[in-house]
Amino acid sequence: MGNTKALQIVYGDGTLGVTGPDCHYIFSYSRGGLESLVVSGKEWLYREPKPTFWRATTDNDRGNGFSRKSLQWLGADMFIDVAKIEVQIDERPITLPVAPINNQYGPEEFADRVQITYFYKTATVPATAVSVQYTVTATGQLRVQASYLGNADLPDLPVFGMRFVIPTLATGYEYAGLSGETYPDRLIGGKPGTYHVTGLPVTPYLVPQDCGMHMQTKWLKVIRNTTKNNADHSQVPFSLKFSQGGAPFAFSALPYTAEELENATHQEELPVPRRTVVSILGAVRSVGGIDSWGADVDPAYHIPADQDILFDFVIEGV
Repeated sequence: MGNTKALQIVYGDGTLGVTGPDCHYIFSYSRGGLESLVVSGKEWLYREPKPTFWRATTDNDRGNGFSRKSLQWLGADMFIDVAKIEVQIDERPITLPVAPINNQYGPEEFADRVQITYFYKTATVPATAVSVQYTVTATGQLRVQASYLGNADLPDLPVFGMRFVIPTLATGYEYAGLSGETYPDRLIGGKPGTYHVTGLPVTPYLVPQDCGMHMQTKWLKVIRNTTKNNADHSQVPFSLKFSQGGAPFAFSALPYTAEELENATHQEELPVPRRTVVSILGAVRSVGGIDSWGADVDPAYHIPADQDILFDFVIEGV
């Protein structure tokens, strides 16, 4: 009688490979994250997704000094290392299967559920704990749960979530949520619905800063028609979908990372757009402030560092 389990597992020396229906994932131990996400033969990752804590400084942030107060989170965003990794196969914990432990597994290993959790320590003083748990189900869905452990000795956070850097530029995206650009204190005028955005628009502020945030999102579909594979000339649109877990999420889809926006003092200093940066966020500090000359964001729209944050979402091809 043949195997009936849906997922095939490859226990590499330094990676865990999981193949499901029309999808393939590679989880790296040394690089501390998901190394490859392939759906319908298309690669969706340029770098390993990591926890993100920073959004580019706005004029209001500069005016009220928030970026200086919270600058530790910029370092945490750029430099984070994994402290521990745990693996479960069909809900059974196993010893991390690095070499030579992986030699006990054969070429035909199957399961219906694979879970790998990365535990990080932030590059802050003091450090705090962050974890990202990936669960591959029998359908090939990838469920992601991100957790931040609160610490009262740290400054307020700009954001908390996951950043995905996609290899090529998206032609656009669709989402179900609020219309237009919205932030926690900028929801009025945002109408619930399903919307399509062409390209990856960046608001042309004189000084580049955070933009393009969308709150209360049920799902996001990112659409591309190019890959990094020089043999792939099809240019037929393909897409990847991010869906809410227990609660709606916030997102931005831009051609720049927060650090690239932060580093540019004028529009012409931004690099040539080459990739798509999707931030899936469980918490967002408002851009508020009554003015840009010193007024702070109302307390209700801060992200206090002493509060735990937990959110989840699902990734799948469509």
